[in-house]
Amino acid sequence: MIGVIIPAHNEEALIGRCLASVQAAAQWPALHGEEVRIFVALDRCSDGTAGIVHEMGATPVEVRHANVGHARASAAAAAVAAGARWLACTDADSRVPCDWLSAQTSTGYDAFCGVIDVDDWEDYDASVARAFRGAGAPVDGHPHVHGANLGISTPWYARCGGFQRLPAHEDVAIVQALHALGATIARHARPVVLTSARRIARAPAGFSRYLGQLEAQVSQGT
Repeated sequence: MIGVIIPAHNEEALIGRCLASVQAAAQWPALHGEEVRIFVALDRCSDGTAGIVHEMGATPVEVRHANVGHARASAAAAAVAAGARWLACTDADSRVPCDWLSAQTSTGYDAFCGVIDVDDWEDYDASVARAFRGAGAPVDGHPHVHGANLGISTPWYARCGGFQRLPAHEDVAIVQALHALGATIARHARPVVLTSARRIARAPAGFSRYLGQLEAQVSQGT
């Protein structure tokens, strides 16, 4: 079984499309019918997120820590307890492509680091999008780590100690721990996960803050 883990805090506006994209990926023929279960860590949700998670058949994991690392770790623990052999990670404001799960699990590596792109730049100037994409499309062997497009085999997840209870960059920390232990890590440029460019952050030092800093750099010409 493949376990998909998603942290969520008041995500009623976006969680539905995220879950729908994962459900489509779970039906991809290359998985040959392997079971896929989705575990959503509901971290202090006070909106309709929990209801959408229930309606769409995902497994809710209630947490109240205001901490994305703790939320991801709690969802991962539930997936491991349910028998997952592989943990695929994404975010509630993201959409995964149909071949997302099959691409992660078919590499033969111990972990997978993918890339992301933004599907709606909202009120950002086009110059910010150009700066984000840099010189061109990412290539295999890229250095990026994104919690929205990350996968880890269950044995190596346990071996490295799992996600640390960090308020941000828990994804980077776990990849560093895997590398230190000698895990093989596929850093592929495909498939790409689409995520939002919203300005209201859920994690205090997450992707939203990064885009804000990038915008400031662009406006200053640095």
